[in-house]
Amino acid sequence: MQLFAEAGYHAATNALIAEAAGLTRGAMLYHFPTREDLVAAAIEHIHNARLALFDAAARPPPGVDATAHAIGAYWTLLGQPPFVAFAELEAVARTDAMVRERLGSAQAAFDQAQVAAFSALAQAGAGPRFQASRDLARFLLEGLARGNLAYDRDVRVRNLLAIVDRAVRMLNRKGDVQELWLE
Repeated sequence: MQLFAEAGYHAATNALIAEAAGLTRGAMLYHFPTREDLVAAAIEHIHNARLALFDAAARPPPGVDATAHAIGAYWTLLGQPPFVAFAELEAVARTDAMVRERLGSAQAAFDQAQVAAFSALAQAGAGPRFQASRDLARFLLEGLARGNLAYDRDVRVRNLLAIVDRAVRMLNRKGDVQELWLE
């Protein structure tokens, strides 16, 4: 997982993975005879690590606004190794059929976990408005995490996180309709 997150999928060769795991190449090949077997096991491990972090972060402390917590917690998670490694695999899956095939069920399972956690957390209902608010927040945050903001990163991130918060509240009908921009 760490190698996928730090070096990338293609740089994480079987030999480097064996070395990082403290295994001889032969021992690793005994457990994972093919790259496909290794990738399948890595995806399962990364997926389980993401779910564990997500489940732990999904519970806001007492007295904390649930919507703000959900957005802030997910933003923080996107920088953690399991999330970075999974994003790397998603990027690879665009052009690698084997990775795409093996990643699909983990993507679907995580999406379902988010629906359950965020519906309770953001205290929104079901239906298309909630789905839109969840998708808007999720995909904007994921895109922002993967983006390369070359200047004024902190200010731009802070502005975008505030807009995501306001848009989610508007879609969930928490308060009056208002301008998305804060000024």
